[in-house]
Amino acid sequence: MVGTAPAVADGGAGVTKPTIVLVHGAFADGSSWNGVAERLERRGYTVMAPANPLRGLYSDSAYIASVLASVKGPVVLVGHSYGGAVISSAAAGNEQVKSLVYISALMPDVGESGMSLAARFPSALGTATKSVPYQAGGGVSGTDLYLKRDKVHPVFAACLPESEANLLGVTQRPAATTAFSEKARVAAWKDIPSWALVGRQDMTISPEQERFQARRAGAHTVELDTCHVSLVARPDAVADLILQAARAGETARPTLANTGSAVRIRDAAVLGGIAGASLAVGSAAVLLGSRVRRRTL
Repeated sequence: MVGTAPAVADGGAGVTKPTIVLVHGAFADGSSWNGVAERLERRGYTVMAPANPLRGLYSDSAYIASVLASVKGPVVLVGHSYGGAVISSAAAGNEQVKSLVYISALMPDVGESGMSLAARFPSALGTATKSVPYQAGGGVSGTDLYLKRDKVHPVFAACLPESEANLLGVTQRPAATTAFSEKARVAAWKDIPSWALVGRQDMTISPEQERFQARRAGAHTVELDTCHVSLVARPDAVADLILQAARAGETARPTLANTGSAVRIRDAAVLGGIAGASLAVGSAAVLLGSRVRRRTL
C-alpha cells in the first residue's frame, strides 16, 4: 500500500494536519462513513476508510495496524461500534496516532470482550441477531452473525427512514463471532487521548455502557439524541467531534480529559467527545457498524 502524505494546515508553518482513518463496525463497509468523510475532506483533511475484515478482533486489529503503518505523519483514528474495539488494539504502541475517536463504539479493557461487556450492559441487540455457519478455503469454518431483517430499523437504525434502514439489512456484511468473543490484549485509550460520542437513543449498545466506557477512559465526551448509526444520521455532528480531536493532535499529542464527563447537547453543534456494544447474556454477541448506499449527505 502506498503511504498517504498528510496535508499541511492552512496558515500554520510546519503544522501538519493528521490523516483521519475511519474504521467501520460489523455489518458494514467503509461507505457508512460517506457523509462524514465528505465533510472532513472539505476541511482539507486526508481521509481513509479501510475495510475492516470482521473476522476476529486479533486479525482485524492486525490488519488495521498494517494500514496505519502505511500512513506518513500523524493520525487520528476513529472507530464506530465494533470498530472501536479494533482501533483500541490497532493503535497500541503507534506513536503516530495522536487521538482516538469512538462513535457509539466498544472500548474494551484488557481481558474484556464484546460478549463480556454485553453481559454487564444488556441491550435490544441480544434478540436482533441470527447465527449462520460458514465455510472458507483451507478447511476454515466458523459462525457469522447477521442482523435479523425485521430488527434493523427498530434496533439498529431507528433514526433513519425505514426504507433506508431496510437497505442496511439488505447490504449488511456479517461479522464472525470471534470478533466479539476474543478478549482484548491491549487498550490504547489508556495512553492515547480519546473523544467519544454517546447516542442517547442507541438500542444496539446501551447508552449506559457507552457512558461507563467514556468515564473509564477519561474521554472528551458528547451525547446526542440519536440512534446507533449517528455517523449516517448525524454526519455533521460526528465530523465536528472528529475535527476537535484532529485539531488537538495537529501540534502534539493532547492530554487525557480530566473527568470524562458528558457534555449534553441538543440538535445542533457538538461541543465535547465516546462508545460501546451490548448483547443479552448467553447470546453470541455482536457489535456493529452500518453499510449505506452511496449518497450525498
